Amino acid sequence: MHPAVKNVVPEDNHTLTIVFDNGETGKLDMNPLLEFGVFQKIKDLSVFRRVRVSFDTIEWDCGVDLDPEYVYRKCMENKGH
Repeated sequence: MHPAVKNVVPEDNHTLTIVFDNGETGKLDMNPLLEFGVFQKIKDLSVFRRVRVSFDTIEWDCGVDLDPEYVYRKCMENKGH
């Protein structure tokens, strides 16, 4: 079972700072996804900043969301960088 997202803070460079319910914090870089499918909807920073916690993951009001396991895995991969 993956930790749930507890808090998300959008940054100006299309990255997110995410706090999980197990106390871990990580960064999620959304730039690699912005050219694909539904993720093009969040390229505009005013839309991107409207991210919120929904259940145990993150979503945007334009209908874009991410799998919570993906969010956690990517945040933990980026911890050492």
